[in-house]
Amino acid sequence: MNRRELIQRVILGTTTLILVPTFLTSCEKEQIPVSDEISGPKPDTPKSNLLIDLSLSDNSVLNAAGGSKVVEGIIIANTGTNGFVALSSACTHQGTQLKYNSKSNSFECFSHGSVFSATGSVTTGPASVPLQTYTVTRSGNILTIVR
Repeated sequence: MNRRELIQRVILGTTTLILVPTFLTSCEKEQIPVSDEISGPKPDTPKSNLLIDLSLSDNSVLNAAGGSKVVEGIIIANTGTNGFVALSSACTHQGTQLKYNSKSNSFECFSHGSVFSATGSVTTGPASVPLQTYTVTRSGNILTIVR
């Protein structure tokens, strides 16, 4: 064996010692933790109630009849004489953000024209699934939305 063959075999052996374990371990299944931000809460984990302080300037729009605000995927509307309602803020057709129409006391999707009543039922399609509704209670200046 000459010097050139010896160097080639050493390089080949070293490369093999480095690369073979890398390829073997790359075929193993790796458990990658999924964060709750991506996957959402676990189904059996109850969400806490949503509290809205009406005395805060950020929530002042809710003090007037016809005012509405979206908080954490829930649209809250002051319907006036009927008090407050809270519904899922995403249209069940394609997930577009809904807007509250105080004149008709309805929730409208401006993407495809779906309209929902204050009880969450579909009044105009193309949506066919009602909105999720939430119980709203008021104690002083605090609204509690039960999730």
